[in-house]
Amino acid sequence: MRKVTIQDIADELGISRNTVSKAINNADGLAEATRERILQKATEMGYKQFSYIKAQTSNALEQQAQYKGEIALLCGNVIAPAHFASLMLDKLKMELSQLGYSLNTHRVDRENFLNRSLPVTFVPEHAIAIICIEMFDRAYDEMLCALGLPMLFVDGPHKRDGLDLPSDQLYMDNVTAITRFVNDMLAQGKRRIGFIGDYEHCQSFYERYAAFRCAMLMADVPVDERFCIKTLDPEQITEALTSLPDTPDVFLCANDFVAVDAIYTLRKLGKSVPGDVLFCGFDDSPTSRIMTPALTTVHTHTQIMAIAAMQLLISRIENPNLNFRVVHTETELIYRDSTRLE
Repeated sequence: MRKVTIQDIADELGISRNTVSKAINNADGLAEATRERILQKATEMGYKQFSYIKAQTSNALEQQAQYKGEIALLCGNVIAPAHFASLMLDKLKMELSQLGYSLNTHRVDRENFLNRSLPVTFVPEHAIAIICIEMFDRAYDEMLCALGLPMLFVDGPHKRDGLDLPSDQLYMDNVTAITRFVNDMLAQGKRRIGFIGDYEHCQSFYERYAAFRCAMLMADVPVDERFCIKTLDPEQITEALTSLPDTPDVFLCANDFVAVDAIYTLRKLGKSVPGDVLFCGFDDSPTSRIMTPALTTVHTHTQIMAIAAMQLLISRIENPNLNFRVVHTETELIYRDSTRLE
């Protein structure tokens, strides 16, 4: 059977292919009613990442009336609207509710981490599964895994030491777009490429840093260690950039927020972006699109991540003895004004 394409959905609705693509990729510039109409049609037609929902459609109405239990969302930090996970969680909560599950948020604070204690609002006996976001303390995560509930980590602690968690894990693809970006820059003669961000903060940052190092290694281009700044703290970024005798051709940053802090510092130092140094972030945050210059970045498909998270959670609940899965969803490199391609 032929796979449904974006063009098929556009033809069915009598709209442009670009409009359908914006809705599916959760891009800005669409009315919410239009977005929902497109996503509903994509689900009905069985378009790839919505095929799981379509498979559930036949009994979804019956399941709505049958409450199946709480899925607990544990967060190590407040998920701000600009965070990539914010839109993902909105979609995930909606889809889970249609299948009879509630998604209730519990904040893990500093005292919880220090004392290895659970949030007072979270009662394990009331939950049938746990999803963790911004939970990068390995010892705490291991404690959660020992509760014996189905677990899903969206990102997680770094695996630089080769240690893993006994749990399903969901990441965006942190390698492909970074590898392409580095090779594009090298093809333009930009050999002095640096990285800003603490690659031991989480596994995604580690994968982005490792992809950068691997691309440079495979191209036989040495990395100038002066241009690798291992921190997320804005003050430390400022201090490190101020102490540099010169700047690299390009800075690749762990995420958009790090890039924004670095660009602001360099402006205060009299440096121009992209005149003196090129920049690339990650996550395609709203800020990356409206800042000047607009930031080259890597787009994370939050709708796809939400569907993948739902599939992992539901399949784990229904089949607790499955082998653990590590899933990466696709990302897309987006060039903007902070990086000129000649």
